[in-house]
Amino acid sequence: TPGQEEEPARSPMNLLAGRKLAREISESARWDNLVVNYLEAIGSTLEKVNGRQELFRGKMAPAKIIEMPPAESMRPKWKKIHVAIKVPEVFKMLPRMAKNLWWTWNYEAVEMFEGIDPDLWEKCKKNPNILMERLSVEHFERIEKNPEWMERYKRVSERFQNYMDAGKNKATNKIAYFSMEYGLHESVKIYSGGLGVLAGDYLKQASDDNIDLVGVGLLYRFGYFSQNLSVGGEQLASYHSHNFPNMSAVPVRNEKGALVKISIAFPGRTLHARVWRIDVGRVPLFLLDTDISENTPIDRFITHQLYGGDWENRFKQEFLLGIGGIRLLDALGIKPEVFHCNEGHAAFTGLERLREYVQYDKLTFQEGLEVVRASSLFTTHTPVPAGHDLFSEDMLRTYMPHYAERLGISWEAFMNLGKMNPDNPEENFSMSILASRLSQQINGVSRIHGQVSRNMFKDMYPGFFPEELHIGYVTNGVHYGTWTAPEWQQIYSSAFGPDFQLDISDPVSWEKIFDVTDETIWNVRRKQRKKLLAYIKNRLLSNLSRRQETPRKIYKMLEAIDDKVLTVGFARRFATYKRAHLLFNDLERLSRIVNNPHMPVQFIYAGKAHPADDAGQELIKHINEISRREEFRGKILFLEDYDMELGAALVQGVDVWLNTPTRPLEASGTSGEKAAINGVLNFSVMDGWWAEGYIPEAGWNLQEERTYEDQAFQNELDAETIYNTFETEIVPLFYQRDEKGVPTEWVRYIKNCIAKIAPHYTNKRMMDDYLNKYYNPLFAHSERIKKDHYQLARELSHWKNTMVRRWDSIEVYAKRIMSNSGKTLLLGEPFLAEIELDLNEMAHSDIGVEVVFVRRSFEDEPEIISVHEMERLEGDKDRVTFGCKIPAKHIGVFNYAFRMFPKNEHLPHRQDFNLIKWL
Repeated sequence: TPGQEEEPARSPMNLLAGRKLAREISESARWDNLVVNYLEAIGSTLEKVNGRQELFRGKMAPAKIIEMPPAESMRPKWKKIHVAIKVPEVFKMLPRMAKNLWWTWNYEAVEMFEGIDPDLWEKCKKNPNILMERLSVEHFERIEKNPEWMERYKRVSERFQNYMDAGKNKATNKIAYFSMEYGLHESVKIYSGGLGVLAGDYLKQASDDNIDLVGVGLLYRFGYFSQNLSVGGEQLASYHSHNFPNMSAVPVRNEKGALVKISIAFPGRTLHARVWRIDVGRVPLFLLDTDISENTPIDRFITHQLYGGDWENRFKQEFLLGIGGIRLLDALGIKPEVFHCNEGHAAFTGLERLREYVQYDKLTFQEGLEVVRASSLFTTHTPVPAGHDLFSEDMLRTYMPHYAERLGISWEAFMNLGKMNPDNPEENFSMSILASRLSQQINGVSRIHGQVSRNMFKDMYPGFFPEELHIGYVTNGVHYGTWTAPEWQQIYSSAFGPDFQLDISDPVSWEKIFDVTDETIWNVRRKQRKKLLAYIKNRLLSNLSRRQETPRKIYKMLEAIDDKVLTVGFARRFATYKRAHLLFNDLERLSRIVNNPHMPVQFIYAGKAHPADDAGQELIKHINEISRREEFRGKILFLEDYDMELGAALVQGVDVWLNTPTRPLEASGTSGEKAAINGVLNFSVMDGWWAEGYIPEAGWNLQEERTYEDQAFQNELDAETIYNTFETEIVPLFYQRDEKGVPTEWVRYIKNCIAKIAPHYTNKRMMDDYLNKYYNPLFAHSERIKKDHYQLARELSHWKNTMVRRWDSIEVYAKRIMSNSGKTLLLGEPFLAEIELDLNEMAHSDIGVEVVFVRRSFEDEPEIISVHEMERLEGDKDRVTFGCKIPAKHIGVFNYAFRMFPKNEHLPHRQDFNLIKWL
């Protein structure tokens, strides 16, 4: 072995035995060269035997066995030593900035880290935490002598310090934000797709706006799967263990230096979870990790994979997020005023808070429910009922058998909290229904999705029409610093003025893009496309080489990619409703489009299908097979392992962003917003955000309304529309150039997109909407509810109980319709009516009456025309009269009915107390 003196062999060695032993040495110690030389020596000219030399001259000497040292002694005995470099005082801000994800959305900080050693930066996967561990004394000596780097370091350090110092005085009350996943950076792999990226953007914007927000989630040892394709195009899923410190995660310790952990009672055992912290600028993100020695192997697996394992493991993940998340905040002494559930995964937060109010503050279940609801917001992202998590009653009985008792309610009442139709034994427990029942406010993530959500949850509120429900919407936005290319950021800062970033969503600033020359805009777009395609070639070369594609095929594919060609991007989760197949409906026509000798086009696809989604995986395989055909080689590309890095490259570098979901299943679709902020034009179905964002001559659309009920026919029509739009509008517009080679009309579309679309879909606008629509009202109502030891909660609970008990005793004493016998009105004439009620000693002010007018829609469904609250006219102790005088403003045949409802000035909205009676 290396470092040992050679010992003489004690006996001749049998050739086969020697080879076998040498192979073992090779496998154990991996000293291949030594083994090869050893084998060559055997049977050659010379061998030592007992200190004498014998020559092999065609005649084999008697076989003798060399006694080798034990194999174990030939293996290295490693011991660890940690060499920690002392960072020079002048560079003390470097490790601090590396540990805070602020650098991920500040391109100068990225350039600063890269500038230390560009080659090492690439080898460290552009992760400053890994970079800091690889730096030598020579690195610090070299950069200290580099005045340009030092100037940048000083500038970035001052910006970071000022940014963090300004965060000491928060702009709002405290908010706790719960999400199953967070997409913060490709180095922090605790996300799968749009939901997580939206949550990550939200934390960053909260940091920029100095919102007092803390994030809560789970820290996954293996994260979501990495995607590779086989030679045949099949998706292969692989998982890689993560080094949490390299993800900027730091274990949380208490004031005594001990690790902070929380515990939850599980069947026959206790689940323990360690707490980690990731700083996202000025916002802390706390994450729970069960992969610790105190837990059983099956419980350690809970936080191994995002959405991994079976449904029982999914239940345990959501149990940990909700129940454990509240206990985490308690352990850290964090007391939020508002709790925001990003999807139904976190619905158990409400149950745990409710348990604490009942057990520790001695409130009744109904009183505790008032407090919990008054401070809870539920954001739903799922447009179809099947997308919401459902669990069996057996699952709940297994993991939370005593919860009902601790809440002071029956098991049946507990189960009804998660059921659309209470007391239905066949219905499973829905996390989204639970979140809805425990939240005062609910919102979808676009205008259309808000409407879809109202229809989806309408059965929870019998007696109300879907359009009357309190479920609103906040259209998702994207984080400016994360997704906007540095080149565009420089143009925006220069053109829009020094105060631009104080309010990035201000449309007035963005209008100044029209003052930027066409040549400047076009040069940026060309540079971004060229950068993208160079990145893609490197990525493809790596992917194809790993798949063992032939050099000839690799060369031909890379050679066909052209950075001067109109480039279209399509990247998202490969669920079938996204309809990635539409473009391939007519391959002959597609071939003519991409191979047009004068106006060629290239399409870039990327995306993952869930490992259990066979249809999505088949679609990936189909596209990959098409991309390998001769006529599409280099013109249709599928890129593996779609992540945040690839996503940013695509939305910054393509010319057109294509999106073709089945209507109305696109909840929001933020990738198109990221494209718009980079001057990329959208071509999308009028669904999700694009139904609000589209304007003519700033992109293209497929109409929102369906033409066919048969989805196959609708797909065929949409495919034809896509081909026609590319052939007659998009492609000619891109290639129509002036004498300077600038496509002035195309640039005009870009300017319209930037000025009239981009500012409305930033995270800044989104955060402002949440503050104005939800957070601020919840802050105010929660404060009133908690005041004087929950006095208002007790009063409201008592009032609601009283109303429920006496509701059915209210009777209609008289109903008088005084308009032409109530049958025919002329346009403009008033509808006159009176309702006299016997309130059975209930307060007059507690009751309201309204008249509702409806008619049949074109789809033959009842639709509300108007709702008018009737005026309280007169009354005595028990009887009260309500009247109305409503001018007729519409022609047609209408139905009308009277509806009685409870009134209280402290009710935030009508569905907060879903008690009505049609009279």
